[in-house]
Amino acid sequence: MATHPPVHVLDNYYLAITLLITVAYQLIGFAIAFTFKFDKITDFMGGSNFVWLAIITLAMGGSTHPRQIITSIFLMLWAARLAGFLLFRILKTGKDDRFDDKRDKFFSFLGFWVFQMLWVWTVSLPVTILNSPNVLRVPQPSFGKATDIIGIIIFALAFGLEAISDAQKYRFKQGPGKKPGAVCDVGFFKLSRHPNYFAEIMTQVCTYILCRLMFIQMALLTDDFSYIHNRSNPCKLRRFVVQQRRIRSIVRQLCRLHPPDKPSVVPVWTSTTGTPRCEEALREGRRLARI
Repeated sequence: MATHPPVHVLDNYYLAITLLITVAYQLIGFAIAFTFKFDKITDFMGGSNFVWLAIITLAMGGSTHPRQIITSIFLMLWAARLAGFLLFRILKTGKDDRFDDKRDKFFSFLGFWVFQMLWVWTVSLPVTILNSPNVLRVPQPSFGKATDIIGIIIFALAFGLEAISDAQKYRFKQGPGKKPGAVCDVGFFKLSRHPNYFAEIMTQVCTYILCRLMFIQMALLTDDFSYIHNRSNPCKLRRFVVQQRRIRSIVRQLCRLHPPDKPSVVPVWTSTTGTPRCEEALREGRRLARI
């Protein structure tokens, strides 16, 4: 079910359009920050960029599948909290010491913004690809499997850990009599040097876990991610459709000869038509389809 057909922009994985949006958004932020020599929007522009990419790709994809919606919302929640906290912190402190030696130097300051572009675009890739037209073209695996539940639970724990750790460190730094550069040793920081960074990494790992089953589906059905061809090329599309029909026919025959209850065949999942898809059958089907 989809609200509308996926919108194709530049490429079918939304890689180019999200990169252009990110570059443009960050350059606007750089121009404002460099012109007025202040740090109020630097981190906020980075965090809010994630939110815009998730909203735009989800809207262009038009999918109402739970996997796309939940994963996009998780990315937006994490980024909105991070951007809001960093904006609050800079408004309270007044400036960011990281930019004291860069704020007046065009290329040094621009270098930070370029790194921020790469960080935003790269970390957003799982959600960007998940919402793209080429992924939405293949049958979507059902949401709610064990890996999905594990991903949701770990995300909730990591999200809470990051928020609490950020608050603990902020209160420690703003406490009376604290010297600049003092090492935080309260709360979770008694157990780890950087619990907030660890939690941030885990939230992104959980995002990939939620996307992973869809990526495996793509790999099993198309050999590799790049094999699904652009609809604008009729010859390649026709060849792809013919090959997929041959693979499905061979898979059905092989699964009848080797039922998935035999130990020699490992079932992966069941298709929407009820036909068991076996790992060995898919592999053999791909090989025979090329003969």
